[in-house]
Amino acid sequence: MRVCVFEDEKATNFYPLTLTRAVYELRVGISTILEKLLDAFGQGVEVSLSARDYLTDVLRERYPCYQVNTLPFDDTLFLNGRLIHMGEDVDVRDEYVGVCDGEVAFIKAKRKTLEKLGKLPIPEYLKKLSEELGRENVKAKIVNWPWDLIFENPEAIKRDFARLGKKGIYGKVKSRVEVLGEKEDVYIASTAVVYPNVVIDAENGPVAVLDGARVYPFVYVEGPTSVGEGTYVMHMARLRGGITLGPVCRVGGEVEESIVHGYSNKYHDGFLGHAYVGEWVNLGALTTNSDLKNDYSEVEVYINGRPVKTGSIKVGSFIGDHAKTSIGTLLNTGAVIGVMCNVLAPDISPKYIPSFTWYVNGRLSKGPGLRRMLRTAAEAMKRRNKELTEAQTKLFNHLYELTRDEREHYIQLYQQKLERE
Repeated sequence: MRVCVFEDEKATNFYPLTLTRAVYELRVGISTILEKLLDAFGQGVEVSLSARDYLTDVLRERYPCYQVNTLPFDDTLFLNGRLIHMGEDVDVRDEYVGVCDGEVAFIKAKRKTLEKLGKLPIPEYLKKLSEELGRENVKAKIVNWPWDLIFENPEAIKRDFARLGKKGIYGKVKSRVEVLGEKEDVYIASTAVVYPNVVIDAENGPVAVLDGARVYPFVYVEGPTSVGEGTYVMHMARLRGGITLGPVCRVGGEVEESIVHGYSNKYHDGFLGHAYVGEWVNLGALTTNSDLKNDYSEVEVYINGRPVKTGSIKVGSFIGDHAKTSIGTLLNTGAVIGVMCNVLAPDISPKYIPSFTWYVNGRLSKGPGLRRMLRTAAEAMKRRNKELTEAQTKLFNHLYELTRDEREHYIQLYQQKLERE
């Protein structure tokens, strides 16, 4: 049998986070959606990945052992890349379509059925299978919007902690480190370091400090929280639970119920709450996002140019890869910051800043252009011993053109606003 993890049309609901990655590469809990799916269903079988065409090269670069956008002719379990597996039993013996709340969670198809359909683009292939095979309602968790990842994160951390089965203190833990709750709900990897005067509070959920991570003095870490490999939690930070920090981040200040995907910096004081931060983001000192409106009303977030109600009064920011904020930047409730943006907003940011723009003191512009932005990205990556590859450069060039009309539209709107004022 083969496992094929696929994107559907709702992958774009997660822009700008999924401009640069497949939806199943998003992080929730200790691992990514893809890692959870393959842990549950991909053991000892061939794996293929299906995604938007322009992601093919970077996916092949990231996952050289998997086939990418190649049609599998074998008994295959197709898994929706928005499916968060939380340990539910899934019967995959017979071919059928597993449906959750009207959405396809997975499709089990036999080789004969696949061969009968012939060669088609994978999205059309999946559409035909979902129409022709029998449907059964299944218990599953499918995310539809980026804030769903934030809401699911505390339970996902708990589930991943239990699934990984790693517990106990193995790393260098200095004196005067206080552990609240059960010590079996704490995991300190053998190469991690926890410095003196740290409080690890596992009373409300587990705390994992993974390989190479460091937790510096006078830090409070409340579970459920995962501190990723090579991540440093800076002096006097307050991690208030429901937090996933991906690999090689530098995080200080106050953080609550947020996901930082990886290789991003929030080194200094400032608040980050109910937010999802992509890769290679740098949040300047005292950058703060609002996650609660003064009138306690429902937060709306701009997705693909339109406001979408979140169903919650607590929603923070969603920040695309390689975005930067200056010192003292204030991000609006439910703000969306696109890929490679540069934001200086000491008053309050707009709700939406399109990719590859600069927002400086109330003015939106194209900034210095893509060439300089790529140089900045390459320099930032070099600081972590990473290289901006040819496939990644090709991706950003494509995204720059993909987002051009939207960018020019918003720049024109801001110019007209300034002229009226």
